[in-house]
Amino acid sequence: MAPIRWSVVVSALLFLLAVKYVDATRSASGAFMRHLLGNHKYSNGDPVPLYANKVGPFQNPSETYQYYDLPFCTPKDIRHKTEDLGEVLEGDRMVTTMFNLTFNNDKEFEELCSTVLTTEQVKKFRRAVEQDYYFQMYFDDLPLWGFIGKVETSDEQKENRYLLFTHVHFKVSYNNDRVIEIGITTDPKQVKDITKDDPVKVTFTYSVKWEPTTITFEKRMEKYQKYSFLPQHLEIHWFSIINSCVTVLLLTGFLATILMRVLKNDFIKYTKEDEEDPEETGWKYIHGDVFRFPPHYNVFAAVIGSGTQLLVLILCIFALSLVGVFYPYNRGALNTACLVIYALTAGISGYVSAHLYRQMGGEQWVRNLILTGSLFCGPLFLVFCFNNTVAIFYGSSQALPFGTMVIIAIIWALVTFPLTVLGGIAGKNNRSEFTAPCRTNKYPREIPGLPWYRNTVPQMCMAGFLPFSAIYIELYYIFASIWGHKIYTIYSILFIVFIILIIVTAFITIALTYFQLAIEDHEWWWRAVFCGGSTGFFIYGYCFYYYFARSEMTGLLQGSFFFGYMGCVCYGFFLMLGSVGYRASLLFVRHIYRAIKCE
Repeated sequence: MAPIRWSVVVSALLFLLAVKYVDATRSASGAFMRHLLGNHKYSNGDPVPLYANKVGPFQNPSETYQYYDLPFCTPKDIRHKTEDLGEVLEGDRMVTTMFNLTFNNDKEFEELCSTVLTTEQVKKFRRAVEQDYYFQMYFDDLPLWGFIGKVETSDEQKENRYLLFTHVHFKVSYNNDRVIEIGITTDPKQVKDITKDDPVKVTFTYSVKWEPTTITFEKRMEKYQKYSFLPQHLEIHWFSIINSCVTVLLLTGFLATILMRVLKNDFIKYTKEDEEDPEETGWKYIHGDVFRFPPHYNVFAAVIGSGTQLLVLILCIFALSLVGVFYPYNRGALNTACLVIYALTAGISGYVSAHLYRQMGGEQWVRNLILTGSLFCGPLFLVFCFNNTVAIFYGSSQALPFGTMVIIAIIWALVTFPLTVLGGIAGKNNRSEFTAPCRTNKYPREIPGLPWYRNTVPQMCMAGFLPFSAIYIELYYIFASIWGHKIYTIYSILFIVFIILIIVTAFITIALTYFQLAIEDHEWWWRAVFCGGSTGFFIYGYCFYYYFARSEMTGLLQGSFFFGYMGCVCYGFFLMLGSVGYRASLLFVRHIYRAIKCE
């Protein structure tokens, strides 16, 4: 009966995985699928959909508001576009506008609306102009941006003049019956002075120019791979990354060579000692304690399980990116993929944690599963609650609707946690024992006094520096994409950098574990986790440097989103790299103690 029950469970899990994968792929690449279905073909005079998305200060990418929070020309029947889960998480709130753009029809000068702005509406627009607000729209799923207005400074007048743009010009390129490209410009002569608080009459207008192009529809997104909202400085990306990786790999190879020579000498030394039977010294002396399980092994097992799940999650994300799912402006694809894959890989954390916990002799299975399921989700949930409260207070579109929060809660309750429990049951029932080449003594040996630089914190500083130096240059591009208006598309080189990060983390943790054992300190389990995961602390330190020195982000909303969610990301890196450090150190320790004769 047992094989039948397990076959049913496995079949159900595979079916759920297939359904979720199809749904995730459909939502993650929805725009691409709609292109393939031919929904982007138009005849002359057909209306082309134009949706307004959001507005916000340019320097604060997370501080976004709904388009009609500013008193633009508002249609009588505002219709909201249905959005995927990932788009809602991104803060997208698309609505219809009064712009009437029909395929291949030029318009020289069209009036959108004429209205008298009240004093409060003037203040809203002036505040938006002062804070350098931009707006974002989507025309046939192509993004376009523009600024609300500009601040004009005159040498003769000490006060600034706040000018509101009242005319926009759309330049559209098309190929046969397809829209290929769109740009938007503002007319500096068509402005309205809103410096004073007096009511002012404003007429909003627009014009459209259609031009043929030879670019095919399949290549219309290639433009955005090198496009930035503002002009960017040319940086030698590939050269700097390759230079950094080569330097780190050379250092790693140099240290690896030294470590191998030292180990070779140790093996020769201990072999001679076995023949002469002298007193044991060094790491051989603690062979009866090195495989003693660490304290708080329930938490330890949960850390390793959660870190393993996050490692699988990142590898799956890279697999999707390398096959082209995250093409430019595939809105919300990354958010959807992370949410779905994390839910589907929950069984991995449950299995790894419960299996390791059982090997260590644990018996409180429920506590272990609850701890494993909440170790990463718990802090993320607390940060989300705080940030969502701040977003609601600001009236930002980043505040999630109640229905979206219910969907996420259902996914966790019906997919994530049940898979964690199923994985935990499978890990608990796995009868394989912890294999150690040496027998563990009944009582632990006393650890000799260590100099200050041998303590955990100094070791973490040394352990995290080399892996961080391998990814330092790439971090700027990633931060500029996530917390800016640039687009990251070079996933192949990012994958190479990630693999180098894993390799360097594993090696540096092994080296520090050897040095720790060589001075007869046998408590290496937690030290390997902390040293391996210390890169996460370096990344979080870089967050402060980026926020205050490399960006212009300000305010409570942007600061809470940046430091809150980056704290969760760095915490995830700590768990993931900590599990890598533990696995690498465990393989190393087993190898060296198998190579010697232990009584």
